[in-house]
Amino acid sequence: MDKVRVFYDRTGNSLTVWFDEPKKENLCEEIDDDVVLVRDRHSRVIGFERLNYRSRKEQNEPGNIPVEVLML
Repeated sequence: MDKVRVFYDRTGNSLTVWFDEPKKENLCEEIDDDVVLVRDRHSRVIGFERLNYRSRKEQNEPGNIPVEVLML
């Protein structure tokens, strides 16, 4: 795994994490309330999306979303 891409859509209130190229997306599967797996054409998971990421209260608070990064 070379890169992990993390996108937060403030308007849609969703957080998307990609383990591979987003253009390889072929199928999305909702696995739980507000959690979607993204698969390529070989059914490998290449990312996931968390819908309704921030609560309504958090959405109205100013500031950035905290991110923790572990470098190995």
